[in-house]
Amino acid sequence: MEKETYIFKTVRPQDRKTVRPQDCETVRPQDRKTIRPQDCETVRPQDRKTVRPQDCETVRPQDRKTVRCFLLACSLVFLFSTAYGQYKMNREEYIALYKDVAISKMREYKIPASITLAQGILESGCGGSVLAVEANNHFGIKCHKEWTGKRFYYDDDEKDECFRVYDHAEGSYHDHSLFLTTRDRYNQLFTLKITDYEAWAHGLKSAGYATNPQYAHLLIKIIEEQQLYLYDKMALDKTYAVVLQPDNTSTSTSTATPYIPKTILPEPRKIKTAPDGRAVYENNGIQLVYAGKNDNYRRIAKDIGTSASKLSKFNEKSKKQPLKAGEMVYLEKKKKKGVVTHYFVQPEETLLDIAQKTGMTTKALISKNRITATTVPEAGSMLWLEKKKP
Repeated sequence: MEKETYIFKTVRPQDRKTVRPQDCETVRPQDRKTIRPQDCETVRPQDRKTVRPQDCETVRPQDRKTVRCFLLACSLVFLFSTAYGQYKMNREEYIALYKDVAISKMREYKIPASITLAQGILESGCGGSVLAVEANNHFGIKCHKEWTGKRFYYDDDEKDECFRVYDHAEGSYHDHSLFLTTRDRYNQLFTLKITDYEAWAHGLKSAGYATNPQYAHLLIKIIEEQQLYLYDKMALDKTYAVVLQPDNTSTSTSTATPYIPKTILPEPRKIKTAPDGRAVYENNGIQLVYAGKNDNYRRIAKDIGTSASKLSKFNEKSKKQPLKAGEMVYLEKKKKKGVVTHYFVQPEETLLDIAQKTGMTTKALISKNRITATTVPEAGSMLWLEKKKP
């Protein structure tokens, strides 16, 4: 088979006469302007193959500069389409990326994860809308008077409306939760059963969240097609550990701080008030109080009706050791298992810090993770809380 050659690279000087003048008409000068920089988006991917290497043989040596510019323009078309293509996810990819964010917001703000995800899918076009791409705004949240951050102007119901810009898409999820919980017109939603996604969808429409008359039905359709109601159940399951993943759609390019996964633990719940007026909470099934300013084990023991020695033993500290305001003080012995399956260590955390957060003994943490009492856990490493590390 004869080896192919290209004029601009491998053709010998003596062979240049094979390029006939009449062949040069295939790339007319007046046609070269048809691909302008501003027109790059109009070239479909399937049309990119129209400029083939073998077609270069028809170009005269003196026209090579023009051809190079033409090829450069085609390369820009490819790069532009690739850059915008990275934001176009399908539903499954979008759900995988943001499900844990929605679950964590459900636990914190009592908004069904199914509703939040469905709204995100619908409002942002699975992260492919102009607002999602340019502003990390997945819910079309407008600036309003209180907004002091970056702004993005876009034609929506009116021309040049102001929308909020976020460094990460998670910021728009957070503001979405605040938007629903701090505006009186949505108060009625929080009287509904948290797993009744149909009632929530119709409630949002009735409260004026969207002008589309089919808005509630569109949300319900997405929830049922993607089985998003399963994430409501996961949020209510205290054994499910939420891990917030890096946000691939973020506009932030900083790499100074490495990403560390964060485990969202269930908040301790108030169960009663002690005779001295202290609020008593429960974490991992264990009763606790929070230390006040200038508190110590002796004072808490006296108020609760126990001994400082017992409290210091339960909390694995010296009874003479001072307490920080807001520090957890367990009133019972901690457990050998946590309420979630795993925990990701945060910067500067010690084994005792993690034991207090999870309601576990440090001895149990050491045993389950096959480490020693002198081990300093590395930030970002994963600890096993239920089963023993393999």
